[in-house]
Amino acid sequence: MLQLRKLSAQLLGILVIVLLASCTEQERSHMIGITGEVDQAIAESLSFGIIFPMADPSYELITEHAEKMAQSHNIRLLVAAPDEANLEQQIRIMESMIRQKVDGIAISPVDAEALEPVINQAIDNNIPVICFESDAPNSKRLSFIGADNYETGRQLGMATNKLLNNKGMIIVGTGMSDMLSLKQRLEGLLNYINEETEIEVLQVKYNEGKKDIAIEKLEEMINEHPHFSAFLSLDSVSSSASILIWKAAGMNRYVLSIGKTAESETAIHNGQIHTIISQNEHSWGSTIIDTLMKANQQTVIPSFIDMGIEELNTTKQ
Repeated sequence: MLQLRKLSAQLLGILVIVLLASCTEQERSHMIGITGEVDQAIAESLSFGIIFPMADPSYELITEHAEKMAQSHNIRLLVAAPDEANLEQQIRIMESMIRQKVDGIAISPVDAEALEPVINQAIDNNIPVICFESDAPNSKRLSFIGADNYETGRQLGMATNKLLNNKGMIIVGTGMSDMLSLKQRLEGLLNYINEETEIEVLQVKYNEGKKDIAIEKLEEMINEHPHFSAFLSLDSVSSSASILIWKAAGMNRYVLSIGKTAESETAIHNGQIHTIISQNEHSWGSTIIDTLMKANQQTVIPSFIDMGIEELNTTKQ
């Protein structure tokens, strides 16, 4: 229930941000009052925007660390996301932040190619833009914060191979079909499994960033392939769906997941997940703020800030 209240509060904040973008100055001041007084010094300082692919509890830790870092440097932070994974909403949020003339934007693009024009528009308006989690490499963005997603997929394959002793059958759940990071993870996973192991990939299904679809697709795969050896999750939504189903059904098959969240950490302690391949997501929030600050100081920043890959499992936590 506490987690639900946190998510509801975040969604309210997202709604306020979207509404603020479309209001007059007088209306905007009134609406800010709904969420509390705004410190004048902060209002006159730098302002950064973070745009997630969707409103999801998996991004709470990144937000928490980004907010803490921003507050320590007197930076006003706008955190926004579509209610569900939605390209058009992400574009509108990005355009709103450009109109508000924020001093920097960090975005995890749901579709790199489709978001290139609006990322370039921000850069052309002298607003630094960095990507995190998923890249838009052909845009004018300054940097990408995350890990090598192809290699992350391979690491998931290696962990699976070690666990299954080079045999068995797997089913795979993933998120948005147009998201570059998920394409790269899947490619790395399948290339390793098909080229280096005798493991059979039974099926791959997409949830498009929607938890109800993730649950439905996973239940379908379980029913169609009851003798599977392990379920592999490439995104937090698939991971969350597996935790619910494993709890409800008392499943004893292996689950291996990409992405460390509070939920997946609890699940690994409780035995619903065996292995997590983490990209050190807990460090993304502070790194985002630090990188945007450097961009505003005209400091040269690398085009790729590699956060690394770490394996966590029931014997190594």
